[in-house]
Amino acid sequence: MSIQEAEVQIRKIEEEIHLLEQRDSPDIDFAVMKEELEKARHKIQTKAYANLSSYDKVYLARKSTRPNIRDYISNVFENFFEQRGDRLYRDDCSIIGGIAMFRDMPVTVLGHQKGKSLEENLLCNFGMPNPEGYRKALRIMKQAEKFKRPIITFIDTAGAYPGIEAEEHGQGEAIARNLMEMCNLTVPVISIVIGEGGSGGALALSIANRIWMLENAVYSVLSPEGFATILWKDSSKAKEASEIMKLTAQDLYAFNIVDVIVKEPMGNLNEHADFIYTQLRDMLNNELVALSKMSERALLEQRYKKFRSIGDCSGI
Repeated sequence: MSIQEAEVQIRKIEEEIHLLEQRDSPDIDFAVMKEELEKARHKIQTKAYANLSSYDKVYLARKSTRPNIRDYISNVFENFFEQRGDRLYRDDCSIIGGIAMFRDMPVTVLGHQKGKSLEENLLCNFGMPNPEGYRKALRIMKQAEKFKRPIITFIDTAGAYPGIEAEEHGQGEAIARNLMEMCNLTVPVISIVIGEGGSGGALALSIANRIWMLENAVYSVLSPEGFATILWKDSSKAKEASEIMKLTAQDLYAFNIVDVIVKEPMGNLNEHADFIYTQLRDMLNNELVALSKMSERALLEQRYKKFRSIGDCSGI
């Protein structure tokens, strides 16, 4: 059973539970019926999440109800001050960033912004940045370097916007410059894949000392649909493509691409998001303390060795 099929059954059970809660009769013990329905829901959910396929994780990573960067900023950091614009052309709402406080430590936080409604997605171009977004991100990161602030990036995009205007404005150059400049940043950089990490659009914000990934997020060179279109000329084979692309957190951890897998709660992540926020607060505290003790040269060398070792599976 796929996670989509399980969710259909779970929704039906939840509707039945809701109807029971509206009813009132002294002759019927609704509490017992409700308990049985909740057990059935838990059983379906447990079975589905215990056997997630790669394509199930693609589905979960793309869910519009999944917490986005603004949710993480609000619940993990304090006193966020957003900075806008690339100082060249315009502000790109698909990337947001600024200064925040994390346990009395000033940090720079930035990442891809996806909306939770059609209106929000239209405003932020469905999380697909234009060159202006990457130039804004680079401006904010260079400012962080100037003032010695650690950088935390949140990755959640299907990829950079491939439109004609984006190409005319230098999409490829903007991504390439971010890759080059991030390699040479002298402050700690932590990247967290919170949903879908696609292509150079994701990589442009994830040249980091540490890359973390939520358990049901995905990170790949392109979408399963794009992969299937190129390989088989048939985008409907996205499910088969996702199984051979090695795009899950577990696959990428094995290839030394991801350093840490952040465990997710079972069920809708938006309903149990505090579980993730608490984990990230503790993990960031420990990691930032450790990275802040490293010299600038050590940070550069560590980042260089990390990316040179990606794909080396000799130890597994």
